[in-house]
Amino acid sequence: MVSASNKKTRRNYSRYRFLVQTIAFLIILLNPFANYYLGINFVQGWYQSLGIGNLWFVSPLEGLESILVSKLIYLPLIIGMTIPILLALFLGRVFCSWICPINYFSEILDRIRRFLFRKKFIKDRIVLPKFLLWFALIGELLLTMILGAPIFVWLSPPGLVGREIMMAVFFRTLAIEGLVIIIVLTLNLITRRFYCRYLCPLGGLLAFLGSKRKLVVEHESQCKKCGMCSKICPLGLDPLNGESSSSYCWNCGECVDICPDQSLNFRWHSGQLNQTSCLQAQSDIPPQDEL
Repeated sequence: MVSASNKKTRRNYSRYRFLVQTIAFLIILLNPFANYYLGINFVQGWYQSLGIGNLWFVSPLEGLESILVSKLIYLPLIIGMTIPILLALFLGRVFCSWICPINYFSEILDRIRRFLFRKKFIKDRIVLPKFLLWFALIGELLLTMILGAPIFVWLSPPGLVGREIMMAVFFRTLAIEGLVIIIVLTLNLITRRFYCRYLCPLGGLLAFLGSKRKLVVEHESQCKKCGMCSKICPLGLDPLNGESSSSYCWNCGECVDICPDQSLNFRWHSGQLNQTSCLQAQSDIPPQDEL
């Protein structure tokens, strides 16, 4: 038997996630210095297109934009998109929660706000319908096809972080597009992860790809329904109503860490099984078959 104290020791996803985010950001931060001053080119690029040796990773949305604009299927581009797509198919939009620098900066701001105001939970001032994320994705793709230009390649907030660092190192200047980063982070003062919740087309695409992901957070029957999981969720989701297994959840683990009953846990299942399990745990009655 594993003691409760040992179980709690292992439930530190927030700490592990912050460590992963820090390492990911340091790679992007230090890489231009290594390229420019030391001539080390083993790692090249940033979040949109990152090369490690001969292995390249390409953001699925930027890759899709390139295909729509050029109307060509470029094999190296498809290969570069494969690993991020597989990651989303199996784990959901974990790039958003575990790697993206925008969420990393947002988490730092959250920690500062909690420290200054001595509050464990941050209240969202404006809550909009979650389906706006899909309109952001569809609108961005339509605009790309209409204009014949890859919009998100130039205005992607996570991509702009890497580009601004590169501009500062190589050209000793910053691009005006960097203001997008400031605007996105400022929106967090209104609603946590406002951009991530409603406006990020990359998050929308990764959420779509991860709608049937294998790894989800399951709500188990011993829950006392204290509501702390919904208060802590940076995306404003409610695990009590099965939203931890929805496509919107990005598997950050915040709700798993804070649950006092340890009734929320990561489980490796199919998407349909997880949704059924969550609803069953909530109502304590067998789920009805869909007609």
